[in-house]
Amino acid sequence: MYLPPRGKPDFPPAPEPTEGRNFTVDKDLRSWLETNADVVTVIKKPVAVEHIGALSAQSEGPIVFENIIGKPGFRVVDMLVKHRNLQARALGVAEGDFLKTLAHRLRQPPRGVIDVRTGPVREVVLTGDDVDVTKLPICYQSDADPNPMMTCMNFVKDPETGRYNVMNALTTLTGRNEGFSLFISRDTAVIFQKYVAMGVTEIPIAYVAGLPPAFEIMGNFAGIHMDSWGETDMFGTILDQDVEFVSCETIDMKVPAEAEIVIEGLLQVGDMEMMDCGPNPQMYHIPAMVPQPTVKFTAIMMRKDRPIYRAVQTVPETDHQVLPRLCHEALLYTRLSEMGVDVKDVRFPTWGGAMSCILQVNGDAPRDGVIGDALLMMMSTPLNNGKLAVAISDDTDIDDPGAVYHAIATRCNPAEDMVVVNKTRGHPGDPSGTPIPGDAFNRVNGKLGIDATIKSRLNPADFERTWPKDWFEQDLKDYLDDD
Repeated sequence: MYLPPRGKPDFPPAPEPTEGRNFTVDKDLRSWLETNADVVTVIKKPVAVEHIGALSAQSEGPIVFENIIGKPGFRVVDMLVKHRNLQARALGVAEGDFLKTLAHRLRQPPRGVIDVRTGPVREVVLTGDDVDVTKLPICYQSDADPNPMMTCMNFVKDPETGRYNVMNALTTLTGRNEGFSLFISRDTAVIFQKYVAMGVTEIPIAYVAGLPPAFEIMGNFAGIHMDSWGETDMFGTILDQDVEFVSCETIDMKVPAEAEIVIEGLLQVGDMEMMDCGPNPQMYHIPAMVPQPTVKFTAIMMRKDRPIYRAVQTVPETDHQVLPRLCHEALLYTRLSEMGVDVKDVRFPTWGGAMSCILQVNGDAPRDGVIGDALLMMMSTPLNNGKLAVAISDDTDIDDPGAVYHAIATRCNPAEDMVVVNKTRGHPGDPSGTPIPGDAFNRVNGKLGIDATIKSRLNPADFERTWPKDWFEQDLKDYLDDD
């Protein structure tokens, strides 16, 4: 029997805003960790870099590793945005205000960045023979990986417009200053094609680690925007404050001055090799072989005082699944609201393999047709990740898979409340989809929409739940011995 949760006692919620003002929004990662120290776990015992992924996946909140075996002078952080509470803290707002705040800021004009001559990330600059990325605490991503994989934010510049495309993508290390880079971003692919058409075979790229989570949320935006602005143009917009950028040392690019670590490199697009695409967001290791560019690392810039490497583990229910979906949630909030849907929340849950989307509506049963339109919109989201779209009422806990499943089981009549759409584009990492020859960015599959809201055609009283007497007042822990 499903029972409603008692809240999240081990994960305290962000306090409500005072006098309508936002909380502090820090422009660098270490300040953000200090501001949010109440939800940060610090591990001071020695930890092998091979074990960081397994340990991080067991944490519900930010976790900092202070003592990395064989990597003196570095720290590693993970799990910055796993839950809505942390996502709200990234923007400096209350948890209930996150979605509408992000949606609002994404509709604002690009703020751009301020160029400065130097900054904390340039305190240490290594070039030439001193470039050795193997000295950094770069983690392994799965039990199938023979080598460590960087999951830094990748900065690539459009050669025509000068705009930056940013994303988290895997780069496999193959030596002290070389590796393979995997990109599944359509915008990045377009940029690559522009360089190739110009006869350029070495594309400058900056791998940036150690930014506050608001940067990461914006950097993982996927949508139709590169003709108007790049993700870096919106960093200050998302933070609601100015952001400073500095020049790289060996490539013609600029990066956030407050970053912890920057690795500069040149992608060898004239030297593409067939490589395993690695783990994917659905947590299956699909051995798809795709052409990947090699990369030569040309410089390392970093802070002097114990720089923090940002790990984004590609293991179940981690930031890896969350980050690319947050702007999608905000875009859907805006689009669904414009359609007349009274949206309470939107979620791409980690337990849905990054391919299911849940809409939660406010109030009474929506008028006929509204939810059907909403489900179709959800199944046509950017990057085509809405393979399974579910609509629920506001009395269903959107973060509880048991509650969502219960709503589907009791509030959905499959003959009336489901819609199947065939032959659509799906995620390239979906193992159930049919690969498309010559198209590494899509697979063909169907999509399913489920209306699990309370229906106007039914008696609302039929959906009133019953619970054990005093369920919300009695707690078993109060009756257990302390020992």
